Amino acid sequence: MKVAVVGGTGVLGGLVAAELAARGDEVRALSRSPAPSTLPAGVSHRRADLVTGEGLGEGLGGVEAVVDASNALKEAREVLIEGAARLLLAEAEAGVGHHVAVSIVGCDRVPTAYYRAKVAQEESVERGPVPWSLLRATQFHALLDWAFERAARFRLLPTGAARLQPIDPRVVAKRLADATHAGPGGRLPAAAGPEVLALTELARSWRRAQGRHLLPVRIPMVGRVARAVRDGALCEPQAAVQSRTFEEWLDARRAPGPTR
Repeated sequence: MKVAVVGGTGVLGGLVAAELAARGDEVRALSRSPAPSTLPAGVSHRRADLVTGEGLGEGLGGVEAVVDASNALKEAREVLIEGAARLLLAEAEAGVGHHVAVSIVGCDRVPTAYYRAKVAQEESVERGPVPWSLLRATQFHALLDWAFERAARFRLLPTGAARLQPIDPRVVAKRLADATHAGPGGRLPAAAGPEVLALTELARSWRRAQGRHLLPVRIPMVGRVARAVRDGALCEPQAAVQSRTFEEWLDARRAPGPTR
């Protein structure tokens, strides 16, 4: 199968591209960034920009399915809403038969601009001209690691009652590859991490793995957004999968590589 992975050089997109290539697919990673110095065997790269539309037509030529793993925090509307609509039209023009989208568990329950953009992106997919599948997942381990690392630059460690259910992105990549091969399936069962934990518990694991002396700072749980996250809006316990916990993922990163 010929598959294009939009955002195919990002954290999730790169894993999806590698997973599909390992299954024997001919994979084209599309991104507006230059090609990385190395790509997995079976993966090629094309420049394409969801915001301007530049390169989309060429990047989608001959493709049977598209996995949209694009993401943007600062340009959420331009990439996730307008870009998704632009991508779907380009897919229809190129004769793509299956659009596979990834979204976030609870994005319709947490009223922030970014999550509203994800909901709008889902609606674009559902209304769009290409048969589709959509998988919601919880936050990736790497996202929490990034957030804790940013705070640690100021010797701070965020804590609080917010409840999260982080997942190994490799599991999500495999689910997306499965969905690509299965054909259009509409809304798919969500993929959620194996544990629901408070931010304080996750922070404790991160600090232990890092071995750093940081000042715990409790994030106040006030306002609609904070209350929703505290009450587990971003979690889906019934969708928990067997995979590495956040603590196990951190330990695996610290483990020394094989010696010769």
